[in-house]
Amino acid sequence: MIKKYYLLSPGPTPVPEDVLAEASKPIIHHRTSEFSDIFMEAIDGLKYTFQTKNDVFILTSSGTGAMETAIANTLSPADKVITINGGKFGERWGHICRAYGVNVKEITLGWGEPFSKAQLADELKVNPETKAVFTTLSETSSGTIYDIQGFGEVVDSTDAILVVDGISGIGATPCPMDEWKVDILISGSQKSFMIPPGLSYIAFSPKAWTLTEKSTLPKFYFDAKRAKKSLGKRTTPWTPAISLIIQQKKALEFIKSIGLENLIEHHRILGESTRAGVKAIGLELLSKSPGNIVTAIKVPEGLDGKEIVKTMQGKYKAYIAGAQDPHKGEFFRIAHLGYMGGFDVITSLSALEMTLSEVGYRFERGKAVKAAEEILEENWK
Repeated sequence: MIKKYYLLSPGPTPVPEDVLAEASKPIIHHRTSEFSDIFMEAIDGLKYTFQTKNDVFILTSSGTGAMETAIANTLSPADKVITINGGKFGERWGHICRAYGVNVKEITLGWGEPFSKAQLADELKVNPETKAVFTTLSETSSGTIYDIQGFGEVVDSTDAILVVDGISGIGATPCPMDEWKVDILISGSQKSFMIPPGLSYIAFSPKAWTLTEKSTLPKFYFDAKRAKKSLGKRTTPWTPAISLIIQQKKALEFIKSIGLENLIEHHRILGESTRAGVKAIGLELLSKSPGNIVTAIKVPEGLDGKEIVKTMQGKYKAYIAGAQDPHKGEFFRIAHLGYMGGFDVITSLSALEMTLSEVGYRFERGKAVKAAEEILEENWK
């Protein structure tokens, strides 16, 4: 039997066929007006998706490069910051800050646990010298969404800046940068931006730019001032990933044709249908604030979570994601992000039902698919 590969991970995500085809075209030189036109169209599309009037910079790196850029360009040694750690990517903010000698006050949450704006306000009151608050929009490791709008309201009334990892969330869940008073927003190419990994994106508010003038942390490749100067010349300071930028321009045209609000609504429907499906067969969600990017599902008692992931990937070629350390085997994650449709949800739930039946979980077959179908039918337009 032919086994088709189904990419159901929270990154990389599937890429539209016409976007893939862009990479097959002959390469062009990046110091030309032809490339500059493409580059600036991509920048405009990113500003549309970030919902900002600020410049958005394209970095040739994974999302972690944009995280490092945010830190290296705004802080100085021994500056005090707050990081909100509710999973692997919130944790990463602390790791990068410490690597640069920054003084970190880390708020460690249980994976899937919420954190309120009132709690953040209390933390800032007892840490008035805080220069920046680092958080995530969508914590990919736990499937949790955080209250960025509330955080923006709190941080805006202080001297600190709000820095948000929107790598998996931008384009899939609301986070209007300017309206929500986010000072630095970052994202990555391989999520809802629907192209392969290799690019990251970052934007600075005027408040954040004032800190770049005072920052003394070392920086070279990730120097935001160099990027800003080059953007004024319609180019990049270093050799860019030309083909990826061409692909991103094409994907952003697709996103604009859908409309950002419609794209976010699309992700809501996929997320809601996935959650309905897993709940229908008695499974429990990990997150108390689940998002529409990826659904984290607790492994039923007595089952091996690693075996579930291994079976779905190896036998059914449905590439979901397992849990990361220190929770390996405790839950698994099904994404519904980027270039996915309603039938991708059906495929994922069908493969899950077959897998669970095989590993010994007892439930009524077909209930997950039926529950998801009902949500999809109700919202299909």
